[in-house]
Amino acid sequence: MERRELLELLLDLARDAGIEVRNESGSAAVQSGVVPVAEDGSAVVPLLGGHRGANALARRIAGSLGVSASITTAGDLVFGLALDEPPAGYRLANPEHAKAFMARLLSGETVSLKGEAAWLSESELPISKGATLSLKVTTTRDEGSDGELVYHPACLALGVGCERGTDLTELEDLAFAAFDAAKLAPQSVAGVFSLELKSDEAAILGLAERLGVPARFFSAERLEKERSRLVHPSDTVFREVGCHGVAEGAALAAAGAEGAMIVPKRKSRRATVAIGQAKLPIDASKLGRGPGSLVVAGLGPGDPQWQTPEFRRAVGAATDLVGYALYLDLLGSLAHGKTRHDYALGEEDERVRRALDLAAEGRDVALVCSGDPGIYAMAALAFELLDREARPEWRRVALRVVPGLSALQAAAARIGAPLGHDFCAISLSDLLTPAETIARRVEAAAEGDFVVAFYNPVSMRRRELFARALEILGRHRPPETPVVIGRNLGRDGESVQVLDLAAVGPDDVDMLCVVLVGSSETRRVAKSSGGVWVYTPRGYAAKRIKGRDKVA
Repeated sequence: MERRELLELLLDLARDAGIEVRNESGSAAVQSGVVPVAEDGSAVVPLLGGHRGANALARRIAGSLGVSASITTAGDLVFGLALDEPPAGYRLANPEHAKAFMARLLSGETVSLKGEAAWLSESELPISKGATLSLKVTTTRDEGSDGELVYHPACLALGVGCERGTDLTELEDLAFAAFDAAKLAPQSVAGVFSLELKSDEAAILGLAERLGVPARFFSAERLEKERSRLVHPSDTVFREVGCHGVAEGAALAAAGAEGAMIVPKRKSRRATVAIGQAKLPIDASKLGRGPGSLVVAGLGPGDPQWQTPEFRRAVGAATDLVGYALYLDLLGSLAHGKTRHDYALGEEDERVRRALDLAAEGRDVALVCSGDPGIYAMAALAFELLDREARPEWRRVALRVVPGLSALQAAAARIGAPLGHDFCAISLSDLLTPAETIARRVEAAAEGDFVVAFYNPVSMRRRELFARALEILGRHRPPETPVVIGRNLGRDGESVQVLDLAAVGPDDVDMLCVVLVGSSETRRVAKSSGGVWVYTPRGYAAKRIKGRDKVA
């Protein structure tokens, strides 16, 4: 495996696990753990923090590379498992006792098993009825001890309902009062479940975050299928939302046909909760639908090094990617395992609608834009559609914008600091803005002596507007004013050139360019190696002169 491919794989795995990858050493760090990886991907050896996630990460990396992880911790080698790293669906209540507990097992003591968990009963542990140590699997509260490790299986389904705008504290207090009354461990909650109409309810989402579990939502039709099992069916609720019980119905739907209601509906002034219990741990991700999210994310000009960590996290967390096909191609390995929805240029409205529809279905969607999504990209269109169309399902989507490096910033950085003083950006595309409006804006920028960044300078059918803009600017600033033309920034074939304003014409640019026209103050600085830097002074020299005059 090539080094670049290996590093991309480590980045992807680390992003999924929420950890750091140190590229310079090719190792992944987990809290105090370290997992070195051989240069050619032939060996993975957790050195530190094996029982704090390093072993698990090493196994994941090794599995992706098609090799075996070199696990050296004694418990894993002797018993085939680490008691302080239970599998998905189980949580250890007293991890502080695990190290000493494992040491006693390794010294020859035996252990008994209270409760059921195949991963324990089918292991190589020395299980004996008359043991001095014990492992307990239970949904009830138990702090454990140095002689007993307690595991909470994620078998509890917390069903909730609430009025719009209910305070999180009220819902949280009601839920924890239900746990206390039944002596249930919150660590056994697999998810917070409710009705689809509540998928954007802040209190429900906040409670799920507080418990560290997913929030999942069922349709009214699905909840109504639990009608015969409800303890407190309500005709009033049915008339309002289409099912006879939200909290109880959601708890039972999540617990499954073999599950049961163990805490019937409890009420506060504006909320209800109920708790169902399944026979086996619940995989909440396979039930109902999520709250749905949409990130409008900017990948920058194209170079992966210009992608922000927030952008990579947002794309990594998405189930679906929507965008212009070229932009999705530029994601490389970030797009692996995602469902792609490719669109052509000119289909901007279609791609934003698709992104909103997918998010409204409960998908986690990334709408990928080049540059910054708020600069001549899809963010404004997303908000325009929300504003213009009465689509309540769109309004329930959790929408956020992830900024990216814009083309004007990239071009400026490549050539120096031409945006060092006041500047503006103008698109010369007249598809959505009349040409006369664009010309008025160029005139205003010229009169204000702004540095001007031109996006979409020309197209196959539109060339005269760029020539007109240059003519307007030429009436207000010297003919030798620097003009920076950046083409294919961050991609193959990148070029940056500097011309005089009087020498620039439509033949010098295309749709792959961004053009920065200096103000009357913009200057060139010769490089010793040839070429120039371009910058626009902000006035520090004048400030220094005034300061000297005051001293004198």
